[in-house]
Amino acid sequence: MSVFTGKRIVVTGGAGGIGVETVRAFMEQGGHVIMADIDEAALTRAQESLGRVRLGTIASALDTPAECARVIEAAGGPVFALVHLAGLFERDPLDPDDHGVWNRAIAANLTNAYDMAVAFASRADAREPARIVLTSSIAYRRGSSSYVSYSAAKGGIVGLTRALSRKLAPDVLVNAVAPGIIETRMTDDIIAARGDDFRREIPLQRFGKPAEIASVIRFLCSPDASYVTGQTITIDGGMTNA
Repeated sequence: MSVFTGKRIVVTGGAGGIGVETVRAFMEQGGHVIMADIDEAALTRAQESLGRVRLGTIASALDTPAECARVIEAAGGPVFALVHLAGLFERDPLDPDDHGVWNRAIAANLTNAYDMAVAFASRADAREPARIVLTSSIAYRRGSSSYVSYSAAKGGIVGLTRALSRKLAPDVLVNAVAPGIIETRMTDDIIAARGDDFRREIPLQRFGKPAEIASVIRFLCSPDASYVTGQTITIDGGMTNA
């Protein structure tokens, strides 16, 4: 069943590992997708892989409210769903003389989520409850000693999700996903350095696949999730099961 036929969906960070699989998941069920990413070359590669039918691309750093509005407007009409995957994963040295890592983490993981949601809210398809899916991380639950700023920003996403779910109800359902260690370029270094240690912490004894995140995102945007809002769904193979 093509449950997204005729629906416009914007996916930020769309050229990343999870992004490409999320775009694919929507396209397979009839969705018209606008894929946004800061990396123009990666956008081109993704479009070559996914095809050009019902798929548009736009390059943006999402670094101002105007840029976020431009991305939403690129859909060419009312948007049914915003899936915000774009973010920055950067080690934090806790340097008292350099606020750069903190500033970038908040700007690229939290501020742009707020700006995208605000831009989307006034351009959402009013024919049925629209959807926003934001991206947190298990770092907000466990805390990461090497990624303090990132962990804080991803915790902010959870608060933003809860607040927006109240503010925008009943017209927009707002949820988030919190992936664990997923096999993408972003986690290559972590897996190489500490993969065996982390795998022992995961009850399912393996790392996640991008498509396993995409399927949950697709569920949250589907009619099956019509009574789900304000939630953060952890997808980590049981790594944080308390």
